[in-house]
Amino acid sequence: LHARWNPVPGRFKDYIAMPKFNLYQSLHTTVIGPGGKPVEIQIRSHEMHRRAEYGVAAHWKYKESAKSAAAGREEAAEMPWLRQLVDWQRETADPGEFLDSLRFEIAGAEVYVFTPKGEVVALPAGSTPVDFAYAVHTEVGHRTMGARVNGRLIPLDSTLENGDVVEVLTSKSETAGPSHDWLTFVRSPRARNKIRQWFSKERREEALEQGKDAIAKAMRKQNLPLQRMASHESLLAVATELRYADVSALYAAIGEGQISAASVVAKLVQSLGGESGAEEDLAETTRPGRDSRRVRTGDPGVIVKGVDDIWVKLAKCCTPVPGDEIVGFITRSQGVSVHRSDCSNVEGLRAQPERMVEVEWTQGSATLFLVQIQVEALDRSRLLSDVTRVLSDHHVNILSGSVSTSNDRVAISRFVFEMAEPSHLQQLLAAVRKIDGVFDAYRITGSRTDAASRVN
Repeated sequence: LHARWNPVPGRFKDYIAMPKFNLYQSLHTTVIGPGGKPVEIQIRSHEMHRRAEYGVAAHWKYKESAKSAAAGREEAAEMPWLRQLVDWQRETADPGEFLDSLRFEIAGAEVYVFTPKGEVVALPAGSTPVDFAYAVHTEVGHRTMGARVNGRLIPLDSTLENGDVVEVLTSKSETAGPSHDWLTFVRSPRARNKIRQWFSKERREEALEQGKDAIAKAMRKQNLPLQRMASHESLLAVATELRYADVSALYAAIGEGQISAASVVAKLVQSLGGESGAEEDLAETTRPGRDSRRVRTGDPGVIVKGVDDIWVKLAKCCTPVPGDEIVGFITRSQGVSVHRSDCSNVEGLRAQPERMVEVEWTQGSATLFLVQIQVEALDRSRLLSDVTRVLSDHHVNILSGSVSTSNDRVAISRFVFEMAEPSHLQQLLAAVRKIDGVFDAYRITGSRTDAASRVN
């Protein structure tokens, strides 16, 4: 044909080597025919024509009558198309959205790009590297952080062209995930559905946490025992009564506002025999805690040498803990203030030597001590949540915290918390350093050589 008539450049399409999504196969070309008019010519076999005219189902019916081994092998090769349709239907809850996606895929134009290993990937026209990543694998799509096309780094919303070689750059972070912005430029139904599914799952997890927090706040507000009343068995009974599948579904319903935490707490109280039963449990569970908290104000864990009855307090500027070298300073109205010996304020206090006294730690004190730490990390989502979770797992009571982020995306977090066993501080700091993105964590002592006194 091309030897007889001049072809129109760019109008030759080989759908036999690379069939369309609906398995259409044919050769298309446009030539300049008689009279200088363009003529489109399609070349295909009878079998390809039957599939094009009557559809895939009719084509399978035709092949069913032809019991040949070759037909069986070709039919098996075509089954991935049907499996992909089943996957789409399973992933898409809305039937209308599924039909729109299917119609778009069958009727839409396609582009053909290559993996770095030379494998061909068919995508809807106008697709981006994000569409390519989800076509390779769902997890590759979720962890995408960049892309190279033909060896060059390009933005994720760039449009791919026929013949592009696409390499996806992925993140190894456990918290990696897609961005809401991707929904504005992805073209393939698979990518769009997978991104929506990810955010639906994330919203459910957030709702679960919000539901748990709401239950805890509602119980604290009524001075009810959290550990005894909010057991898994009690919550499961309430979830069953309210016709929820499990406790997680109950938490999610509370977090999404479908049911109030107060009504769930009311049912928990009712299941324990009313308010009287709940109050008895409260007395059992909170009495030891009150005694342990009372210790801190009465016993700072420090004594003044040679003096028995004197008010002693730990300075907040350097927050000394057992094991630190300490000195005492007699204040005018608040007894003896205890500082670390290398505290930056001690140099000024030594100008009044008559008010300096010797102090030492007592043995076996049950005091809760204040500790300040600083955490330096690369800024990312959920960083603060991960750090506070590790601190809580080590049974410390966080009193305050602050976070600041520099222009180079370094997040500096400071926390003040109570700790009963300062000797465990090294284990806590080691656990914080293992958090993804954290490159240092150390105690702040208020000394002039703070940077050099990090706990390793």
